[in-house]
Amino acid sequence: MVNGKSVLVIDDNPAILTAAKICLSGVFERIVTLSSPEKALVTIAQEHPSVVLLDMNFSLGVNSGQEGMMWLTAIHRRFPDTPIVLITAYADVRLAVRALKNGAADFVTKPWDNDELIRVLKDAIDKAGEVIPLEQVESEHVRKVLNKCEGNMKRAADLLGISRQTLYNKIR
Repeated sequence: MVNGKSVLVIDDNPAILTAAKICLSGVFERIVTLSSPEKALVTIAQEHPSVVLLDMNFSLGVNSGQEGMMWLTAIHRRFPDTPIVLITAYADVRLAVRALKNGAADFVTKPWDNDELIRVLKDAIDKAGEVIPLEQVESEHVRKVLNKCEGNMKRAADLLGISRQTLYNKIR
């Protein structure tokens, strides 16, 4: 069991909510379910779940994933530290990539493998709790700026607000 951890499952299909509850009951201390995302923001504020499992489609006959993307953005904007794992029966690589770029911790397809779902949710919680050393954050930022400037050290140093010599020292 993941001590003290909870999961919020949001899906319009009652069978999915029941299956998720059964699958996750021996793993998470608390499992909260919603059949509609309309109360998601209020529920997250009240329950403080460790992770959210969010369906991508809520309207009958619609399987574009746009509703899930909209809710992903809304939840991520209001609760940036709460990991969100998306779930859908209509898997699409482009949609999954877009979801990850928009802040999803991961992406699971229905029907899911129970062990895989549990692993993905645990990994999302673990990753959200990681503290990245300042040196690593700085190094990654310097590398991004250098890439953006196509290796032009003067432009990169100017963008970073440091001298070229300091930039040289940072990339060593």
